[in-house]
Amino acid sequence: MKPECIFCKIIAGEIPCYKVYEDEGYIAFLDISQFTPGHTLLIPKQHIDFIWDSSQIGDYMKVAKKIANHYKLLGYKYVDSLSFGRQIAHAHLHLIPHNGDDTEWNNALKSLEFFTNSKTSRLSKDKGLSLLSKLKLN
Repeated sequence: MKPECIFCKIIAGEIPCYKVYEDEGYIAFLDISQFTPGHTLLIPKQHIDFIWDSSQIGDYMKVAKKIANHYKLLGYKYVDSLSFGRQIAHAHLHLIPHNGDDTEWNNALKSLEFFTNSKTSRLSKDKGLSLLSKLKLN
């Protein structure tokens, strides 16, 4: 636990949350910034800075799948996931339930238009080959 970490404070019960799921290793709660209704954060109870630093990544994804399957049983068609870690340095996975046809979902997608519509961020052949030479895992 890191005393200055907001997620550690939630785990310790110092800050309230709307808890969706909890077990010995993980806690899931509604995100304060509801991307869509039901937008959930899944975090490990052990403080690690980023998801990919987890030595238990398989367990982490099993819990994410359990929650996603639960949301699907509740009638959601999709449960999208996002992993960002720069705003809060405590591993967290966003689970975003939606049906793909609601106003909140369409509004949320508009915030991502830069990634899908930007001509400058499109992958050209030259850029692709250059990146591949740096990033390819052999």
